[in-house]
Amino acid sequence: MENGSPFPNVVKFLKIIVCQTNPRVGDIGGNADRISDLIRMHPTADAYVFPELALIGYPPEDLLLRPSMQRRVERALDRLKPLSYDKWLIVGYPIVREGKSYNCCGVLHNGEVLAEYFKRELPNYRVFDEKRYFVAGEAPVVIDINGFRIGLTICEDLWLSDPVKESVNAGAELIVNINASPYHYKKHLQRVQVASQRASENRVPVIYTHMVGGQDELVFDGGSFAVDESGDQIYQGTWFEESTDPIEVSRSVDNRVVLTSDCLTPEPDPIHGMYSALVLGVRDYIEKNGFKGVVIGLSGGIDSALTLAIAADALGPERVEAVMMPFRYTSEMSQDDAADQASRMGVSYKSIGIEPMFDSFINALSTEFSGLPVDKTEENIQARCRGLLLMAISNKKGYLVLTTGNKSEMSVGYATLYGDMAGGFAVLKDISKMRVFALARYRNSIREVIPQNVIDRPPSAELAPDQKDEDSLPPYEVLDQILEMYIEEDMSAQAIIEAGFDAEIVYKVVRLVDINEYKRRQSAVGPRVTPRGFGKDRRYPITNLWEIGD
Repeated sequence: MENGSPFPNVVKFLKIIVCQTNPRVGDIGGNADRISDLIRMHPTADAYVFPELALIGYPPEDLLLRPSMQRRVERALDRLKPLSYDKWLIVGYPIVREGKSYNCCGVLHNGEVLAEYFKRELPNYRVFDEKRYFVAGEAPVVIDINGFRIGLTICEDLWLSDPVKESVNAGAELIVNINASPYHYKKHLQRVQVASQRASENRVPVIYTHMVGGQDELVFDGGSFAVDESGDQIYQGTWFEESTDPIEVSRSVDNRVVLTSDCLTPEPDPIHGMYSALVLGVRDYIEKNGFKGVVIGLSGGIDSALTLAIAADALGPERVEAVMMPFRYTSEMSQDDAADQASRMGVSYKSIGIEPMFDSFINALSTEFSGLPVDKTEENIQARCRGLLLMAISNKKGYLVLTTGNKSEMSVGYATLYGDMAGGFAVLKDISKMRVFALARYRNSIREVIPQNVIDRPPSAELAPDQKDEDSLPPYEVLDQILEMYIEEDMSAQAIIEAGFDAEIVYKVVRLVDINEYKRRQSAVGPRVTPRGFGKDRRYPITNLWEIGD
């Protein structure tokens, strides 16, 4: 035994609680209350670590420009200070110091803010625009907790080598990294790889504390973790839910810092993770914005079927209403399949025919349309009749309309403004058609709630007799590959052709993407689950004369 330790190979000990929280953006007081509750749940811990900007939520965007932001943060810190006697609180918040705004990791101890670390690497790409709001920090901060020298970093700081390296040079023997890193498909593996690289190249353990929850188009998947000095993972938290997990920090007789945890939660497979991200994104958008429930146009097709399943899983079937709105071109199979799925999921189901509405619109427009042939206009009127019905139900019942279009359709404009695009949240906005099928099959592997007919039959908008999506679009197996290369990888048309795709098809698809930017700019927000979604991720001018080519 050494230094009074009951363990012969350990000289010091520290218990840290990794607090994976789901803050509400702007609710500084409420977020402080949640932090307080979690601390009280674990009274025997020495230290508590909370995510990046946990006091205000992420991303706070222009709320950071509000004149009262500083006062509200200071009031929240004053409420947390009494909880820090004999405890250490490591928490993220925005702060103004000497007239400059910083993304800050603060350390509260014995009733005061003992130290503040300012984020050094401010991301300004894709969905991030931190340089709009913050000034970059310049120096490492190392604190001593129970004899352990802990270096503080924030999110992006871990992705570049200097912040960790300089922290270690300043004496850090353990790195705590607080995060708000948006989810996308297979993102977690990248995080672990980066943390492992920093750990192994500096011979220092890393604790990665992450945020969870949905915020507008972003989803934070949780999955906090820790790696040892060799980069091997010793702790893995849960995904897509709040959690508080203990990590024990000790020092071996050869003076190494050792992390111990009993929690190694298996990572969900990628499609399972994507489905969970969509469920969380829908749940938090509805709950945090105070909607009573949702209403969905259930067509009998696979997109609306998947949207319905996600909504029911997110909110419970009692808060979901499905509405079939048949027309003369709607097949009996579609109506039967829609009713079947609604029954399987236990949601409220109605059928409201749109034929009388459509006829009224056509009669009202008869003079205006005189002498003109029937074309896409009449198809779009069908979609707009449906949009009008859903928005009326939304207004009357306080239910949000969930749109059902997928990323493939939105990419090429295969959607009707003020029709099937009418609504408040676009669940599948970042989900390609082929992934729609994969997600539907995944959901059915849990319990078969989507009729097999819906998955097997060729996709159709059913706006004209015997209509099929592939009458006007390339096969989705081809279309989705072209779209991924053009939208998510920013490849030129020529580069896509050189990758083996037909030139005529590529030029058609790329042109459809470009000319439909005006539609996407008017579409509802939806959860981002790929490395490049529509919204803040991809900002192209509506009016531009860029020529398609190399």
